[in-house]
Amino acid sequence: MAQSPVVTVTQDDDIAWVEISNPPVNASSTAVRAGLAHAVTEVRGARVAILTCAGRTFVAGGDMSEFDRPAEEPHLPDVVQMIEDSDTPFVAAMHGSVLGGGFEIAMGCTWRIAAPGTKFGLPEVNVGLIPGAGGTQRAPRLIGMQATIDMACSGQILDADQMLALGGIDKVVLGDLKAAARAFAADLPQRPTKVRDREAVALDTEAYAAAEATLKKRAKGQQSSLRNLEALQWAALPFAEGQPKERARHLELRQSPESKALRYAFFAERAVSKPQAIEGVAPRDLHHIAIVGGGLMGAGIAMACLTGGLRVTLIERDADAVSAARDRVARLIAGGVKRGKISEAKQADLLARLVTTDSYSDAAQTDLAIEAVFEDLDVKKAVFAQLAKVMSGDAILATNTSYLDPTLIFEGIRNLSRCLGLHFFSPAHVMKLLEIVRTPDTSTEVLATGFALGKRLRKVSVLSGICDGFIGNRMLAAYRREAEYLLADGALPHQVDAAMRAQGLPMGPFELQDLTGLQIAWANRKRQAATRDPKERYERIADTVCEMDRLGQRARKGWYKYSEGSRSPERDPEVERLIEDYSAQRGIRRRSYTAQEISDRLLAVLANEGARIVEEGIAERAEDVDMVKLHGYGFPRWRGGPMHLAAETGWEKTQKIMQMVADESPDSWVIAAQPENP
Repeated sequence: MAQSPVVTVTQDDDIAWVEISNPPVNASSTAVRAGLAHAVTEVRGARVAILTCAGRTFVAGGDMSEFDRPAEEPHLPDVVQMIEDSDTPFVAAMHGSVLGGGFEIAMGCTWRIAAPGTKFGLPEVNVGLIPGAGGTQRAPRLIGMQATIDMACSGQILDADQMLALGGIDKVVLGDLKAAARAFAADLPQRPTKVRDREAVALDTEAYAAAEATLKKRAKGQQSSLRNLEALQWAALPFAEGQPKERARHLELRQSPESKALRYAFFAERAVSKPQAIEGVAPRDLHHIAIVGGGLMGAGIAMACLTGGLRVTLIERDADAVSAARDRVARLIAGGVKRGKISEAKQADLLARLVTTDSYSDAAQTDLAIEAVFEDLDVKKAVFAQLAKVMSGDAILATNTSYLDPTLIFEGIRNLSRCLGLHFFSPAHVMKLLEIVRTPDTSTEVLATGFALGKRLRKVSVLSGICDGFIGNRMLAAYRREAEYLLADGALPHQVDAAMRAQGLPMGPFELQDLTGLQIAWANRKRQAATRDPKERYERIADTVCEMDRLGQRARKGWYKYSEGSRSPERDPEVERLIEDYSAQRGIRRRSYTAQEISDRLLAVLANEGARIVEEGIAERAEDVDMVKLHGYGFPRWRGGPMHLAAETGWEKTQKIMQMVADESPDSWVIAAQPENP
């Protein structure tokens, strides 16, 4: 029988070498499974078989492109059992990442050795699944129940030293992995009991309830962590009973809306980083970045760039502001040291690559400059006028504006092809989203450089055209507008917020405004007043709240009130009376809303606005919209995003709800056409 093109077997005296080569991550695809099944037959007669993987990693999971199809033979549980039952014992020689199906394969091997730094995990929970090839059944028998709960229910990754301490591997080996595997095979330990034949102890009722409560609190509506916990209890059953239950549940969950949404998000993150606009275009190399503005946003951008390996020159207006800006960045770095994310040596390196100054001339040799100053057109234009005087004529200029039109910001700048928007989200060193805004003049090389920078900074970068608020803040404005219509028509802030939290969002629209501050949205509403369609419904409840100096948590009052030292929102009778009086003054007869009615309206508005953004060409596709909402606005990943959710539940339903919303507020909404490829 011919060898598999992705799994090869070579004989070396009494050792059979089995190598998987299925780039980029050696996923356990149908071809790999078939190759391994064939290899078990081929290694018969050898004293030992050593399983290795080519490239940068061991098997790092399953092939998710297969998960929407019926499972194809040979099934991974059968292959793992074939390896476990093989007369020729297997040694798994591992490096890189040993994840999901890779760890399941390794647990079927008789012995396991790993290079230093090898990572182990059962991350199926992150795509809405439980392991499907014995992971929840063998892991508790191999490393104990608590460690497996951390891996399977929370997606925790363990390194080789941790796995060795738990008894999950036999040895951490130094140097060349194949040479180390050969040496290990020369003096094999006594053959241990098969992992599946070992005992596991289930959690007692009290421990299970405690673990379940912890997972529920973290999951915010996602169910897969709880399904994993349930499956781990089956490890106390005989393996022949527990493993089929696990497999059946795994296959069932593949078809669940949660898993489909999480898999969609996984692939969408990769797709949005490669827009058609930059296909085949090489980016510039970046080494030195200038940032103008050292406030919270500028300091966060500086931190992100420093950890991305860049030199940073941070420019402020005067000596005091320079000192404050450097202190902000230094505190961010120190925070990383305190949390164990940054070593002291790395801390010194980051600070050495940071220059703070009040002179624009220090930006002369930088490759790219990012302004992070106040959201004021004249202020931003003045910044770029200064930068253009000192920087080379082709150095890239980027605005971090949240709402303003970049073409107005860059007015009068020579060589507009070098200009673009890089909209970071605060805190910029933490938030993963980067909206990359293309102007009509931005060159494809400059655009490609923006995406390369985003990748370097480990951001999820999304291309946006120009409109008020770009993708994310435009959708946020529509969301808030409908939320405020709901207040005028009968809801109260706590009811709206509770309805959206029930949908998996970390907080509702009014809690979020209190957290971020009401003044920015207020300033934008005032800016838009001159061009707002007079026929559009405009409710002044939010304006009135701001006029009362209720600007959010920092003021200890906004839509809610806050006790001294507390960030927990408390209902405020003053605000609720204001809302009810406002409705009466406007002649609006208030009505009651169920939580479902509230969330249906707000989710429909988000999806509708997203569809309009795609229609208008502001975003290339629905995935761009969804990744903005997931990574910039806390939309639950397990729902995929508002566009994916609308597609899964049916765009007809969204349009029906939007028609109702539009009928309630005439001349205020444009209903998008159903997307062609939802």
